Amino acid sequence: EDESKMVEDIAERISMLIRTMKTRSNESNLASTDGHMESLLYSLHLNLKKRVRVVGIRERGGNGRERAFFCSFRVDKSEGCCSVQLIDGDGIYNVSGIDHFIKEVKLGECGLSYAVVSIMGPQSSGKSTLLNSLFGTNFMEMDAFKGRSQTTKGIWLARCAGIEPCTLVMDLEGTDGRERGEDDTAFEKQSALFALAISDIVLINMWCHDIGREQAANKPLLKTVFQVMMRLFSPRKTTMLFVIRDKTRTPLENLEPVLREDIQKIWDSVPKPEAHKETPMSDFFNVEVVALSSYEEKEEQFKEQVASLRQRFMHSIAPGGLAGDRRGVIPASGFAFSADQIWRVIKENKDLDLPAHKVMVATVRCEEIANEKFSHFISNEDWRKLDEEVQAGPVSNFGKRLTSILGSCLSEYDGEATFFDEGVRSLKRHQLQEKLLQLVNPAFQDVLGHIRFGMLEKFKASFDKALEIGEGFSSASTTWFKSCMAQFDEECAGAIVEQADWDTAKVRDKIVRDIEAHISSVRTSKLSELTSQYESKLHEALSEPVEALLEGANDETWRTVKKLHRRETESAVSGFSSALAGFDIEEEMRDKMVKSLQEYSRGAIESKAKEEAGRVLMRMKERFGTIFSHDSDSMPRVWTGNEDIRAITKAARSASLKLLSVMVVIRLGDETDNIEKTLTVALLDPTTSKKSITASDPLASSTWDEIPSSRTLITPVQCKSIWRQFKTETEYTEANKRGSNWLPPPWAILALIILGFNEFMTLLRNPLYLGLLFVVFLLLKALWTQLDIPGEFRNGVVSGLISISAKFVPTVMNLLKNLAAEGQAPPAANPENRRPSNNTSSNASSSEHPPEHKSSSKTD
Repeated sequence: EDESKMVEDIAERISMLIRTMKTRSNESNLASTDGHMESLLYSLHLNLKKRVRVVGIRERGGNGRERAFFCSFRVDKSEGCCSVQLIDGDGIYNVSGIDHFIKEVKLGECGLSYAVVSIMGPQSSGKSTLLNSLFGTNFMEMDAFKGRSQTTKGIWLARCAGIEPCTLVMDLEGTDGRERGEDDTAFEKQSALFALAISDIVLINMWCHDIGREQAANKPLLKTVFQVMMRLFSPRKTTMLFVIRDKTRTPLENLEPVLREDIQKIWDSVPKPEAHKETPMSDFFNVEVVALSSYEEKEEQFKEQVASLRQRFMHSIAPGGLAGDRRGVIPASGFAFSADQIWRVIKENKDLDLPAHKVMVATVRCEEIANEKFSHFISNEDWRKLDEEVQAGPVSNFGKRLTSILGSCLSEYDGEATFFDEGVRSLKRHQLQEKLLQLVNPAFQDVLGHIRFGMLEKFKASFDKALEIGEGFSSASTTWFKSCMAQFDEECAGAIVEQADWDTAKVRDKIVRDIEAHISSVRTSKLSELTSQYESKLHEALSEPVEALLEGANDETWRTVKKLHRRETESAVSGFSSALAGFDIEEEMRDKMVKSLQEYSRGAIESKAKEEAGRVLMRMKERFGTIFSHDSDSMPRVWTGNEDIRAITKAARSASLKLLSVMVVIRLGDETDNIEKTLTVALLDPTTSKKSITASDPLASSTWDEIPSSRTLITPVQCKSIWRQFKTETEYTEANKRGSNWLPPPWAILALIILGFNEFMTLLRNPLYLGLLFVVFLLLKALWTQLDIPGEFRNGVVSGLISISAKFVPTVMNLLKNLAAEGQAPPAANPENRRPSNNTSSNASSSEHPPEHKSSSKTD
């Protein structure tokens, strides 16, 4: 540190020596003096191991006779950092120093990938300390132990260490310093304006307790700078980052609105030139606010906050960065020249935007002509007619007609503005053309909308018609898509306006999406219809045959069902796959649909099996009745009383149990089971009831061994319950047939003859009793037939009695009504129709009996 101070002291002394020598020297010995001082400084630089860098020795010519020299030094405190005094305290721009600096940091190789950051604020407010902490620079900092005084003089420039892209930092001399006194206002305004004009990001360093104040918050300075900047320079979107130092307990959320409101008030109060009367502040500046803790009292917290703030300067010029929306960037190779020119303008206060008289006249007159032609175009009859046609519907040759109208308008402008300044004339013509194109663009969009809608409707109609006449889905969609898109491109080409570079790609993409959406919708509908069609075929091919097979269940039932299932499913899948090939769908989706059809086939069989399982008790009783009532030749059994009822009953029950065992589970796979044997042992074995006392019941379970629940139709417990109900409802038939030999023994017949002789003679002596008995016999016979008593008792004694008792009274009333109607009927004229009433009743009775019941009556 002592050595560095010594070097800086030497540098200051040499600088003063140069000034003294130059003021006393004449033009003849200037060259030798320059060479001598440059050699001296270079030797000093080498002897101190390059830790002191010669920033520059610059010659500034005044009136050709007087020259002022200065030199500046900076000790490198961190590797990779290089600094230079860009402008000295007297306002002299360091040309040779900045050139040397640019070569040293290789700024010319950066192109547009660099950023400039500057800081402004009151003197001794910690600006240099903040920059050194934030960017790793080596700006000279104030020694607080020696008192508070001016440290930074003029404007210093340095390159940041470790920040990408290349970032240049400018440390400005503090404002409101006592060293300059009342004379400081001119330089501070110049330096502030220079910083805002050349920087991408400007840090405004201010104390927290100065917020809300007038002078301490630099409001007058900003007001002056804003006013001059709008007059001298065009907007370049500078970011103003207000750094609030020594933040108090007041939350930043409460401080930031106050700052933004103050800045907006300053902007609103600034007198603006005509060009920027309505320009918002956001066109010139972005305002950001950040707060930092006290460096002296909370150093660790200050360093953490600075480290966090440093990250915001990484890639600051990228979109979304602090300077991401900057404009008018000068290439790095021209930075030095641009900065020099801007400083000259500021120093001389010249208005660069003030045009020459010829340019001014051309600007005013060309703008008047352009406005006049724009008004004429709006009222142009051809344009209004074309616009009305577009609103009504599609328009042919829209592009050609509009191109002609626009060309006439622009030609009229060219004819009237031809003698004015070429640059202004071209600019205003371009502006006129942009306004005209902006005006007609909605009509162009409407035309494209009509074309898109028409092509979409044409595609729908043509595509649907092609499908109706049997053309393949894939070929029809491809053919008509290409045809409609070709016509769409042709019609869009006819709508293009030559003066515009409008793109129809978005509209084309939309119609492509619309057509693809319609194709997808139709594909989905057709695939749904196709799937339903094949599912219907499968249901028709499987439902009734499976029902018939299960109704006549035997050992071959499920084997036959499997064959039927395999044959019909393969046939349906083959046809379905062939039909899907014409829809141009992905293989994965096709496999999924085929698998779904196969699952539907299996589901149809399983559904029918579950349906038949629900009717298993009825099927068992029907099979029992069929086998019990018919012999081995399927002929009605004639009961003589000598039949082995027990054997017939056992055979009928065995057949019914066979049907039950077939209906218990679904057997569409190759699995085997012992369900029939289990049911036979548990339900038909006469010793089962005895064994169940000492052993476990195989049917006392809700699942079958090794049979998943998905294949189970009837559980073991349900089988036991069905069998119990089946036995109860078929016992009447067995008992009835056992008691069918109702004739009494011969001795009983002889006893009836002897004991009933008197009653028999009474009937013979009185024929009226015989007639009464005959009428009673006819009524009983009619009731027997009408009530179908044998059929009712076939389902059980209890159910038969209940059914007969419910139908008895209505049947008797019906018979009486029929008899009354026969008695009131007039006699027929044809003698052949005059038959005895008893014959009529006999015929009616016999017609009401089916043949099998007649034979049964004779047998009885």
